[in-house]
Amino acid sequence: MAKDTLILTRKVQVFIDCEDNEMRSSYYAKLFEWQDIVFRASNMVVTHQYVQENMKDFIYLDDRIKAKLTDYAKDGEGIFNTSRLNTTYQLLSHYFKGRLPSNILSNVNTVLNKSFNADRMAYWKGEKSLRNYRKDMPIPFSGSQLKLSAGGKAGDFKIDLFNIPFRTYLGKDRTDKKVLLRRILGEEIKICGSSLQIVKGKLFLLLALEMPKKDTCLEENIIAKASLSAEYPIQVNIGKAGFQIGSKEGFLHRRLAIRAAYERHEKAVVFNKGGKGRKRKFKKLDYYDQKEKSYIDGRLHLYSRRLIDICVASRAGTLILINPSDSQEIDQKGEFILYNWGYYGLLDKIKYKAQLVGINVVA
Repeated sequence: MAKDTLILTRKVQVFIDCEDNEMRSSYYAKLFEWQDIVFRASNMVVTHQYVQENMKDFIYLDDRIKAKLTDYAKDGEGIFNTSRLNTTYQLLSHYFKGRLPSNILSNVNTVLNKSFNADRMAYWKGEKSLRNYRKDMPIPFSGSQLKLSAGGKAGDFKIDLFNIPFRTYLGKDRTDKKVLLRRILGEEIKICGSSLQIVKGKLFLLLALEMPKKDTCLEENIIAKASLSAEYPIQVNIGKAGFQIGSKEGFLHRRLAIRAAYERHEKAVVFNKGGKGRKRKFKKLDYYDQKEKSYIDGRLHLYSRRLIDICVASRAGTLILINPSDSQEIDQKGEFILYNWGYYGLLDKIKYKAQLVGINVVA
């Protein structure tokens, strides 16, 4: 039976809501310390998980060594004095108890165990290397730890997290973040396990929200088929009706202009003033590179939104996405389609938006 709710994630910028400079500095110091501990703890846990999983491969150990990864109290062949999930929690508690809130320790352990179990088969087959966590990884916590309240200024929200006061920064907010935060205050949706990330000194909340699916009265027997073509980013067929989303000229006009600006500055890099190494010389190139990525991402969001709107208007409950590698057109213009339309990025956005309205996606 399909779930009636789904999980959304929204990235909200926040800052520490404290006017006392000394107190604010202490809050920042605490957050940076927590981030460092989470980074070290994550790599420690994933290493222990991998060693436990491959214990039997240590052929140089004594044959009498037991290698069954269970609690010996429940199984005489087991080598643990507790459950496997609790082994890594005990490890974290041993090294970091008192330096990091227990709720964060518990969430770090749970998140890492889930991700390791999801990848364990790929590790076993040699298809994937062991994850290596970076210093700017998010700090996970339970949703119950976050207390949200309305801010004094219009559009602001106050947040209390582990007794540290925060205030949101939504800017012009052309998205639905403000609406979702108001719905949290109205207890229409709830916060699930989320995280706090520090990126170049800026603070971001990665809020996971559980909310009900929209009731759109779709019919599964009405099927929409969507594919990429050389002339249109997305071409949709629903029964005898056909729709084209976007156009070749409209998409490429802006992208080629950005690319031309990038190439002009690339030729002038050698003449740029130095003084801070690569960062200063390549500043404009990095700017246009990011601008191109942002433009493409925005276009893909727009195209995927229009595709879902067409499906909802036609009451199509099933959406079949045709991979361009399966079509004949890929032989002649495959590079153009895959490079410009960005099939896999578009696919992710379509799946996400389809889930919001209950459309079954077949890719």
